[in-house]
Amino acid sequence: MIEERNHPRHGFDRFINILGESMLTLLLGTLLVLACVQILMRSITGGSLLWIDPLLRYLVLWSGLFGAVMATIRGKHIALDVAAFILPQSSAKTIEFIVFIFSALTTATLSWAAIYFVASEMEYGGPGLLGLPSWQWNLAFPLTFITMTMSYIWQSYISGKQLLHRTVSQQENNIDL
Repeated sequence: MIEERNHPRHGFDRFINILGESMLTLLLGTLLVLACVQILMRSITGGSLLWIDPLLRYLVLWSGLFGAVMATIRGKHIALDVAAFILPQSSAKTIEFIVFIFSALTTATLSWAAIYFVASEMEYGGPGLLGLPSWQWNLAFPLTFITMTMSYIWQSYISGKQLLHRTVSQQENNIDL
């Protein structure tokens, strides 16, 4: 039911798509290089750099979150389309609009929780990896959830506009009869 968009056409989605792909490439490339360095060091010297393992954990977390943003923008996120099997096909666009609104509200709530979490980390958190405060390592949460919220708001707008256009067209066709 929800349209898959392999190549976003809209300005905001396209910008986020390019930014997300660049970020994922950088994160996964760094992850791969550091993991290989860690494996080689353990194999050759029997030791390793202590900061690589915690950094790899953060890189995996950030990669997962930015991957979720990319899936959201492309319409390839996990979706349970139970309504598509129960309700008539004619209501698909209405359901899509409702799903986008609900998703925007859900990710907005997660954004608020993530901002609150980072604010708490700023106030009470301790030192983090590589001398950076722990809250800075957790900025991925609000960044990704806010981006997903903005994407769902945009998708709601586009879906609502299409739904409105379809409703107006149907009313005009009924008048012509």
